[in-house]
Amino acid sequence: MLVAFMFREVCRPMTLRLAAVAALLVLTGCASLVRESAPGGADAAPPAYVAEPGRDAATIAQMRAAPPPETPSLVEGRNPLGDQNRLAAQGFVRIGTAHYAADVGVAQAHDDAARLGRTVGADRVMVYAPAAAGATPPAWLAAYYVRFKLPFGATFRDLTPAERAALDGAGGGVAIGTVVGGSPAERANLLSGDVVTALGDAPVADRASFQRLLRANAGRAVTLTVVRNGETLRRVVRLGAVATEPH
Repeated sequence: MLVAFMFREVCRPMTLRLAAVAALLVLTGCASLVRESAPGGADAAPPAYVAEPGRDAATIAQMRAAPPPETPSLVEGRNPLGDQNRLAAQGFVRIGTAHYAADVGVAQAHDDAARLGRTVGADRVMVYAPAAAGATPPAWLAAYYVRFKLPFGATFRDLTPAERAALDGAGGGVAIGTVVGGSPAERANLLSGDVVTALGDAPVADRASFQRLLRANAGRAVTLTVVRNGETLRRVVRLGAVATEPH
């Protein structure tokens, strides 16, 4: 009996050590599997999408030229800034970007970019390989674009009673909201918060009248009378050819 007891006491530490080693091997094996499957695999974290300022879902829905496609067009980009300027001339506005790991393969990068593009309602996705993205540390870049209606290039709304009262008898007008980069409104140096009181010689009574004036002058250069911080300014805006501007 004494022999059996001593045998158990001697073997117990060995058993515990063997169990610990086995557990360590299991954990190490699992960790190695996670590391191997993470890049571009099902376990990989999705790219973090960063929306451009003023490009919330409501504004995009209001400003886009057409409903979002079922699948956005995917294009391999060359230079993010150069591509943005080129697309702006075609009415495309960047709504956001996403960066994700440099070790993701080309096919996976394109799949991830297209999937996120469907989620955010992009019309076009520009994908940049780590060498072209210019990120530090290197990473894939996806830039998401929507074609906006840009005959004018800004949202506008009716004035509040307080805003009307502050115009010193001007009576009517519209307040400028979001100004789209690269649009006629931005090129004319219009700013959010500006109040437009006239287009040419025609006074702007409210949102509906400004909309009618934009349509009637589509494709022309017009002079807007603008009140900014109490100062009256004149701004020349070359309107686009299709004046179906959101408001």
